[in-house]
Amino acid sequence: MKVIVTERISENGIEYLKKYVDVDVKLGLERKELLDIIDNYDAIIVRSVTKVDKELIEKGKNLKVIGRAGNGVDNIDLNTATKKGIIVVNTPEGNIIAAAEHTIGLMLSIARNIPQAYNGCKNGDFKRNRYKGVELNGKTLGIIGLGRIGSLVATRLSSFNMNVIAYDPYIPDSRFEKFGVQKVTLDELLEQSDFITIHTPKTEETLGMIGEKELKKVKKGVRIVNCARGGLINEEALYNAVKEGTVAAAALDVLLIEPVYDKENKDFHNPLLELPNVVVTPHLGASTVEAQNNVGIEVAREVVTALSGKLYGNIVNLPDVKADEFNMLKPYMRLCEAMGALYYQINETPISTVEIIYRGKISKHNTDIVSLYALKGILKPALKEGVSIINARIRAKEMGIEVIEGKVEEINHYSSLVILKITDTKGSMSQFAGTTYGDEIRIVECLGHKVNFEPTDYMLFVRNKDVPGVIGHIGNVLSEFGINISSMHVSPNKSDGTALMIVNTDKEIPHEAVDALNNLNSILRARAVKAS
Repeated sequence: MKVIVTERISENGIEYLKKYVDVDVKLGLERKELLDIIDNYDAIIVRSVTKVDKELIEKGKNLKVIGRAGNGVDNIDLNTATKKGIIVVNTPEGNIIAAAEHTIGLMLSIARNIPQAYNGCKNGDFKRNRYKGVELNGKTLGIIGLGRIGSLVATRLSSFNMNVIAYDPYIPDSRFEKFGVQKVTLDELLEQSDFITIHTPKTEETLGMIGEKELKKVKKGVRIVNCARGGLINEEALYNAVKEGTVAAAALDVLLIEPVYDKENKDFHNPLLELPNVVVTPHLGASTVEAQNNVGIEVAREVVTALSGKLYGNIVNLPDVKADEFNMLKPYMRLCEAMGALYYQINETPISTVEIIYRGKISKHNTDIVSLYALKGILKPALKEGVSIINARIRAKEMGIEVIEGKVEEINHYSSLVILKITDTKGSMSQFAGTTYGDEIRIVECLGHKVNFEPTDYMLFVRNKDVPGVIGHIGNVLSEFGINISSMHVSPNKSDGTALMIVNTDKEIPHEAVDALNNLNSILRARAVKAS
């Protein structure tokens, strides 16, 4: 496996990578040069500057993992990566303390005019009356986004005796209560806050979320901090609000269009830099020794873990599953992939609907990732290449397949059961059901038959007449090809005089053996199938 690192991460992170993969550290690459070489790599590690867009992803024919050393992934085309089945990982925990502390540092700076006073002193101006500030004590702090960083800011600034309010429509009330924060609407936050700080991801919904309309609602003299992502505040609207005196001061660690860091940018210009009461820092939120070390090691571990096929951790384009729950769900993932894989191996008709039903204890868990394994199993025999759990749902949608998921707590006979109902375009339905016993998986219903077998890589599905001697005939044919039978399960259908026989073997069953079986009078249909 080969990994390219295009932006600076800690040496500890590089050393960790070198234990498991071949690493090329190529900092400051020109765009064309990166495009020319990206197809040589299985993974790429970036920070915020390298644009991992559709063009780069499509050039990276061998890319399996994209690693973001940091939290935000707005420089990565998640949709294209997901369609291509590429795992995207990030490091949301590694720099959160650094980002929270930088937020507070900037807030204190614009409250007490520290940068302006420093520049004045450096230039011989010690007239302190120019730099009279305000205290945080007793003021109202409005936090937009009460996630990891927003909650750290809330905790720390509560100690400054600030009245903390927050707006976040995606966070449960219990989290507001946990951090002693009052939940408000965005309008209430704008109207009540003396200080506002933003801690949301950059999405279509949040881009420009603080614009001209919002800034007309703020308390006159408000001070605003943005250490999250550039563009969350409309910069033209902010410029006008500062010039008019509605906003007393602003501190920005990020800009909508940022310069190339670590290089001279004499031609770079942003009107906000002209305003003396706007403090700008060069995206320093994660720039501490501790954060860089944490992020470097964390992104290295995430990339190596993803390349090894262990699909838990900070995977951005997969359902969020914690490691302990992931381990509990692993047998169900294998079970559902195996059940799904059976369909196209025994049925050629295209699918219209897939219904996945979780019954019993399994219904109480987050089963999104299990459903992805079921879809991967269903689609892989049909698509052969280009389908993984990362893009299985997208590929199903492209094929016109409706996916329905349901959960039922009530159950008989089993503690947990997963039912897979597949309806084809002719209206016929094929149903499979399975359960687990610890790490062991069992399919207990197959095509209307009650069964109990472990799906393996070498299996034979036989529809046969329920007459004496069939088992002997099958054994004779397989023995002629040197194939041993590991186990056999027979389920008769009394109503039509047929039976379903599932045979597990010790090696792959060749086409010639299947043809020989299909030539027997007692065999209605024989198919060699695999569980994955």
